[in-house]
Amino acid sequence: MQLSEYNTDRTYTAEVVRSERITEESTAEVRHIVLRVPDPTFQFLEGQSIAVLVPGPHPFGNAVHTRLYSIASSREGEDRNMAEFSLCVRRCTYIDPISGERYPGVASNYLCDRNAGDRIEIAGPYGRQFIPPRDPSCNLLMIGIGTGIAPFRAFIKHIYEERGGWEGKVRLFYGAQTGLDLLYMNDRNADISNYYDEATFKAFEAVSPRPHFDEPADVRGSLQGNAEEVWSLLQDPKTYAYLAGLSSLEDELEQALSEIAGSRQQWEALKLRMMEEGRWSTLFYE
Repeated sequence: MQLSEYNTDRTYTAEVVRSERITEESTAEVRHIVLRVPDPTFQFLEGQSIAVLVPGPHPFGNAVHTRLYSIASSREGEDRNMAEFSLCVRRCTYIDPISGERYPGVASNYLCDRNAGDRIEIAGPYGRQFIPPRDPSCNLLMIGIGTGIAPFRAFIKHIYEERGGWEGKVRLFYGAQTGLDLLYMNDRNADISNYYDEATFKAFEAVSPRPHFDEPADVRGSLQGNAEEVWSLLQDPKTYAYLAGLSSLEDELEQALSEIAGSRQQWEALKLRMMEEGRWSTLFYE
């Protein structure tokens, strides 16, 4: 997801409706932020992203700092209000590679610090390659980590709440550092868990084997533990696969899927076919 690919000249003013923390105090802060854009020309689909424009001044003389975020609401809007949509935002910090000092992430801290009634500038929406298929008999294989859950929350709400009668298999492989970090599937906010009783839906949750050492969630192990079903789905010409999360996840997933396929060559051949048929989509970010 490269912001340079998109035009941010057309902007909208969004008002913060509410901002709620959806992780426990003992874990990293992640917030579910609902924004309202009353302009009827602002319309979006599941899987699209918006750009948040953070006013400066900023280091290096930038007047505005811009960052892309996936929309976590379906096309019908948050709580069926088409003027509102939500973002899933983790409050980030980064370490300067030269000085070793820790700095707050510009856009994430800006968003997490906003209160109800505050206004922000956004642009978009962007991207049309990460949307669910129209055919309800298709299978969906969704693999994500951290705030990469955002577009999948939108997918699930759309196909079950708004369309209904989804016939294909829907499989979500999702990982986080600990069980408390499983976004939209924990005690603070469990709205994805509302769909566990859907006949076609299954969620496979993965956590880090050693969270205190910052080891990533074991999504790879979760996939390998369900290798037979994953491979069967991938070979089905009616399966659409979606991967979302930190870019560091990409290589790990490639290794896992190569092992499930039996070889790197066999997996690459299948992935190429899925890409050519428009059934393979990724949404990775730094």
